[in-house]
Amino acid sequence: MKIARSISVLSLVGVSLLTASTTKVNPSRALRDVKFARHFVAAESFESVGIIDVNKDGKPDLVSGDFWYENADERKNSFRRRKLIGDQKRFEEYYDDFSTIPLDVDGDGDQDVVTGGWFGGMLRWLENTGPTGKTWPVHDIADVGNVETTRAWDIDGDGKVEIVPNNPNKPLKYFTLDKPNTFRQIPVAPTQGHGLGFGDINGDGKGDFIIPKGWVENMGNEQWKLHEEFDLGTASIPIIVTDLNADKLADLIVGQGHGYGLHWYEQKKGSDGKRTWIKHIIDEKNSQYHCMEWADIDGDNRPDLITGKRFRAHNDGDPGCYDEVGLYYFTWDGKAFTKHTISYGPAGVGKGTGLYFALHDLRGTGRKDIIVAGKDGLTVFFNDGNQ
Repeated sequence: MKIARSISVLSLVGVSLLTASTTKVNPSRALRDVKFARHFVAAESFESVGIIDVNKDGKPDLVSGDFWYENADERKNSFRRRKLIGDQKRFEEYYDDFSTIPLDVDGDGDQDVVTGGWFGGMLRWLENTGPTGKTWPVHDIADVGNVETTRAWDIDGDGKVEIVPNNPNKPLKYFTLDKPNTFRQIPVAPTQGHGLGFGDINGDGKGDFIIPKGWVENMGNEQWKLHEEFDLGTASIPIIVTDLNADKLADLIVGQGHGYGLHWYEQKKGSDGKRTWIKHIIDEKNSQYHCMEWADIDGDNRPDLITGKRFRAHNDGDPGCYDEVGLYYFTWDGKAFTKHTISYGPAGVGKGTGLYFALHDLRGTGRKDIIVAGKDGLTVFFNDGNQ
């Protein structure tokens, strides 16, 4: 991808100096840590994976790139049986397939797939034709420009997700499925950068967009207003919006997708109502925190941060590209993050993330498993709980 390789210096408007680290390292791997069983699925190098019950047997299957992978009864054999569904176009080391969003686009009751690509610049959906091995037809939604990746959020609060492509240096917009096979485009802001989030920043009950240069306030009736309050650099997709310190103000969790750093930004409001942001370190020892999820992974009913180093972003053109590869979860105790290692080591030993990974209970255990694609293959990390 032809995104600039240089990492911008953080220059926040009204933001305090960088605070001390709020991350604890957990080298002892205490007994309460979650244990994961690593399961190799395929050596394919697609950067995205999603979850759909393709054969409708009640068990979630994997969909990644040109294949769907069947969820078999025995864990050791799970997902080894696969069938071809497409022929994603390849550009050198990249397949032009940067998300796997399940969505019933045509209204037939089957989950289809929404994706997009950097090189073709097209937002597309793949029509689910079932488990037979028949190719899933590809339909264009819109020519949106280079797609870094795509996310699905309920923007208008109607209980149905909208599709939001991250198009660096292009207008910010989203697409709502008004009726089967018909998307409508809604403009939000004249430009966006590398990084995208969604959540209620100002506590008015409406979701706002977060882009690297600020947040875009939802004014209602599909009207939006930009507040340029920070510069997040080559931010992750997504940027997480959550109230970490329980002060009833939304905070941000931000990774650097093409450089070093994982941080959280504490929202503060002065007596004059002016909003400022304090930057806290989570982890600055790893680079390419491109993708992350905020979900309960350890079963304590509190969300955790699941993320890792994207393997070979920019084809080894980024800072830290030859560092060890890792996948982690970070627990939050109300004051600090604790880092837990799921997989770490040189390429082939550690496992990196792609552009879009999935969390799902694949075996009916009540625990979320982690499914990660990328240039270093497709892998499931079965969550065996706190053993």
